[in-house]
Amino acid sequence: MFDPWPEIARGEAERQMKSSAAMLLQGLRRNLMAGMRLAAFLRVSRYDFRVSPGDFALLWVFNLGAWLIGGMLRGGFPGYIDYGALPSALAELPLVLLASMAVASLYRRRDLLLALALLLISPGALFEFTSSAIVIGLRVAGADTPPTLQLSLYAAYLLWVLAVALRTLWVAAGGPRRQFAQSGALLLLLFAALLTYMPRTELWASFQDAGAGAQNSPILREDLFHAQDGLLAAHLAALQPERPGVTDLYFVGFAPHGAQDVFGKELDTVSRLMRARFDTAGRSISLSNDPATLGELPIASATNLRLALERAGEVMDAGEDILFLYITTHGSESGELSVELSPLELSQIRPAALARMLHDSGIKWKVVVISACFSGGFVEPLKDENTLIITATDARNQSFGCDNGEELTWFGRAYFDEALRRTRSFTEAFGFAREAVARREREQKFTASNPQMFAGAAMKERLLALEARLKTP
Repeated sequence: MFDPWPEIARGEAERQMKSSAAMLLQGLRRNLMAGMRLAAFLRVSRYDFRVSPGDFALLWVFNLGAWLIGGMLRGGFPGYIDYGALPSALAELPLVLLASMAVASLYRRRDLLLALALLLISPGALFEFTSSAIVIGLRVAGADTPPTLQLSLYAAYLLWVLAVALRTLWVAAGGPRRQFAQSGALLLLLFAALLTYMPRTELWASFQDAGAGAQNSPILREDLFHAQDGLLAAHLAALQPERPGVTDLYFVGFAPHGAQDVFGKELDTVSRLMRARFDTAGRSISLSNDPATLGELPIASATNLRLALERAGEVMDAGEDILFLYITTHGSESGELSVELSPLELSQIRPAALARMLHDSGIKWKVVVISACFSGGFVEPLKDENTLIITATDARNQSFGCDNGEELTWFGRAYFDEALRRTRSFTEAFGFAREAVARREREQKFTASNPQMFAGAAMKERLLALEARLKTP
């Protein structure tokens, strides 16, 4: 005998599943529309959103899709999905929930946890497509777009995102004022942490960007590729030993960003200046990823820099000689110095890694000058009583003049090409350069780069001995 109940039960289950799916999609549409009104500062209330674990999860997945599509718009085609970018994005989820939990605790409202988390991510797709529009607009405008306009657009975008986050808190929780102020400060900390320590990379990687550099890279030429074989060993072997009783200065130059020629040009100017005015002839080595010098100079990699410092430490007199290490490259907000020579996969250099290289070299007296954005983050890890550290910026700001076609960066020109042609004092030259850079930034209405200097007490005395020797005919 046929029993209709299993069929009826199965049909009912299917209807319930379809109904649940329809409700989730309806909730997604509702949350997206309310999120757009939230970001546009139009009238919206907490009750315009639909809040449930399922709604939150679906909205999060939708935002990941928007991130992928936004990356496609920014990067272009053809391309591929870079799954290595997922961990940083997925790590945002527990941070948003943790911050929402803290806010809910301050307000003593359990329901606020999921509601605030959902409202915070509701404008995510709009943020993605707005950033894509900015990137595409700047691309259409071309290379002549003033850097001030680019920085202004970036700053305006970040301020908008921050303002939306604070409005989200007000819509989700409202007053009283004390809890709102405390919760707002907490969201500011979350925003700063995500921006500083967990910046998103693109989920979509363009073959045009990734492949063009690799296909056109001079290192793929057979003659240049084989020229590197033994080039480092030859340059290291050419370093002359120290002279007893003489305070010798050894120069190591490092220009590791090969995608722009300004760094290689600057290194050439600086190395020639050091030989002419600071007696480093025969005691100088340059590492560069500038395509123009790949057949002449060893490539600038972290490994080659470590070997160069080790060799300098072997031939120097640790008690009296001084190392002058100059690095010119791009820097990132995350604290890395850019090392790039496509298609090679080279390690970036962080402060701890550079500090370890210098320590392991056995070199006691050190002058370290770094011309890169955000390079002030290297001061604290490198400083000691036997070291002078000079950076083109503080840890929060950018430096300028690092475009293709330039002969020198702004800081490189001010410090080496101008100040050190007037004085042989590295510390006095810093004062001249800092003033010159600040004046130029004010004239062009750029954000101050704020160059930094730390001079160890013992190092000041050692540098006086070097200056006295160099002034002697």
